Amino acid sequence: QVQLTESGGGLVQAGGSLRLSCAASGRTFSNYAMAWFRQAPGTEREVVAVINWSGYNTYYADSIKGRFTISRDNAKSTVYLQMNSLKPEDTAVYYCAVKRTLLVITSRYQYDYWGQGTQVTVSS
Repeated sequence: QVQLTESGGGLVQAGGSLRLSCAASGRTFSNYAMAWFRQAPGTEREVVAVINWSGYNTYYADSIKGRFTISRDNAKSTVYLQMNSLKPEDTAVYYCAVKRTLLVITSRYQYDYWGQGTQVTVSS
């Protein structure tokens, strides 16, 4: 069965950095899109960044462009989210998700598997 395990969340001051990791297991993920979503209290889960199977195509939400970078290591079946210049509004539970596709998919409804989430809290 597919399992996604996130790590790297925590408490950081505004302007600081965190690196999230999501290790996938249960099958080969080289032909899967991998994505990060986030959900703050009282809001809907929103896409943050997506990376396609090869790593050459990516998508970033406008709110994090220029501050966050998504990457993947297919040999380790792991996706990363480097978050720099963090703001209090980045506070949320961050989830990784995967979908078997060659495309960059941004809709949360189309993802097949989800991690349990990791809390990111940015203090002002």
